[in-house]
Order: sequence, then C-alpha cells, then structure tokens
Amino acid sequence: MIDDFQIQDLKSRMVAPQYSVEDVETEISLRPKHLNEYIGQEKAKENLSIYLEAAKMRSEPLDHILLYGPPGLGKTTLAGIIANEMGVDIRITSGPAIEKQGDLVALLTNLNDGDILFIDEIHRLSRHVEEILYPAIEDRVIDIIIGKGPSAKSIRLDLNRFTLIGATTRAGQLSAPLRDRFGIILRLELYNPEELSRIITRSSKILGIDIEQEGALELAARSRGTPRIANRLLKRARDFAQVVGNGTITLESARTSLSKMEIDELGLDSIDIRMLTTMIRNYNGGPVGLDTIAAAIGEEAITIEDVYEPYLMQIGFLSRTPRGRCVTALAYKHLGIEQPRC
Repeated sequence: MIDDFQIQDLKSRMVAPQYSVEDVETEISLRPKHLNEYIGQEKAKENLSIYLEAAKMRSEPLDHILLYGPPGLGKTTLAGIIANEMGVDIRITSGPAIEKQGDLVALLTNLNDGDILFIDEIHRLSRHVEEILYPAIEDRVIDIIIGKGPSAKSIRLDLNRFTLIGATTRAGQLSAPLRDRFGIILRLELYNPEELSRIITRSSKILGIDIEQEGALELAARSRGTPRIANRLLKRARDFAQVVGNGTITLESARTSLSKMEIDELGLDSIDIRMLTTMIRNYNGGPVGLDTIAAAIGEEAITIEDVYEPYLMQIGFLSRTPRGRCVTALAYKHLGIEQPRC
C-alpha cells in the first residue's frame, strides 16, 4: 500500500489520481452539494436517488454504504452530497487515522441521530479497530472493556442511529465480515471525455476561467477518466493561457500546455513513457519482474504497482502474467515502436 510519504513525493505528477496537498483548496470549492449537480456515474446516481428518497419517506437514516473505485472519482464528494440530501451532519476521517479502538469509540459516541460517519480508505482499518464497527453497524451498540485480567468489566453503550459510508480503492482488501455489513454497495466508474468536459466547464465557471468547448474536450481526453486530474489540468492550462495566450483556454492553448507538461493524447506522461520504453528496449517488452522494473527506472516497486500500473492496464498497454509484466501490442503501436516477431 502506498503511504503518505510516497503520495507527497507524487504531488508534482500532474496525472497522478491520488490526493495531494495542492488539491485541497480547489476540490473543496468545486465539489457539488446536491445530487442533481453531480456529473456522471448515472447508474450509481439513479439507484442512490431512490435509496435517499425511500429513507426520507420512512424518516430513517440511510443504510450503510460502501463506495469503491479508482482514486479521484468523487467518493468523498458523493458522501458529502448524501449528507446534504439527508439534511444531517457528516464526520470525515480515514482508516489510517483511526489508530486505536478509543479513537473510533470517540467518533461513534459523538454522532447525533441520523449523522453520517465517512471513513476514507476503510480497507486500511486495523483488525482490532474494525471489530468495534461490527456491533455498531448491526445493533448500534459498542462494547468497552474496562480494566484487565479477572477484574475486567464490559460496558455496553447505546449509539444514536447513524449511517456509515466507507470508501475504498481496493474493495478486495476489505474483510468479508465488514464488507457483508454494508447494505448498499456502489461502484464508481471512470468518466468518459464528454462527462469530464462538462466537469471542466463547470469548474471553469466557478474558478472564473475562460475556456472554449474544444479546449475543455482536449483537457478531458487527456485526464485518464478522472475528475481530479481534469481539474488539475484545467488550473495549469489556465496558467499557460494567461502567460503565453490571451487568457482563454482554446484548443491550441490546451494542446500547447499539455505538450509542455509532457502529457500525450492518451494522458500518458513522461514517467509512463519511460517505463514502457525501458521494458521494450531493455527486456524485449517482457515478461519482466516488478522489482526489476523499479530498479531500471529508479522508482519504488509499490509506487509502480499502485500508481503507474493501473491506468496502463486499463487502457491495455500493460499486462500481468505469472512470469512478470508484459508490454502489449497496443503500447508498441502508440509509441511508434515495431514489435518484434516471435
């Protein structure tokens, strides 16, 4: 699992979907507040709107929800929208931040009736902390052990009705007992260029950026299907448009800025290209082991696995085999390199 230190190292990489400090102010101001403002994820939105309406008709809290999918698609935003639609408060935390059982107990006992507890990266909860969640989710109670040995006593505390929303990029790493306790499971998919273009246009209006439709589509096409990356590219394209253009992001200025940032028409950056070309030139396109790739390009193996590989596999440029990673024919074609005959 990629840690916080490695994420900070990646903050300068424009097409990294992971959250960075630079995204904080922008994302807060750009997040939609209501479901009808949320662009994309139509299947999830359609079902969620029904669940929300049914819960409000019964005057009950929403059932516990698990949101999963790649980073940067709007899981935290959707949790905030759910809280707004239900008219309740939301407490936001993350799995790694809850180090002790007492931390989680404090969060749960401070929830008012109907409130939402949002736990990002819920798959990173430690097992002994996770055990506190089981009775809290099912029976709205928590058991606290006071003392040690023969004199230890168990105290049961009743909780207010609440909704737990868990978000994860790795649903497979959730324990089965925790996963089975979520009544609603929603998968967020990568966005298509048209949806991203609408997000970029909306963001540009909020940020006061002038952009033409063709410029928005160009940025969208290179955003790897991820709104977080799209908004990041929008801000950097604005810089180029203001300094070397007339202040408006046009198709030409968008292409110029993306070229300067070394982001190609599929959203690949210089690191992606270097990784693929190294595998081709040094190892005949594979199969090659993860640790070997890491040593060859000077990156951590876990960074390659968590950050670089997922998108390359999604677009069909990289495949995993029992013997190692292999570059595909699609990647050879994109790079303009002739694939050797077997």
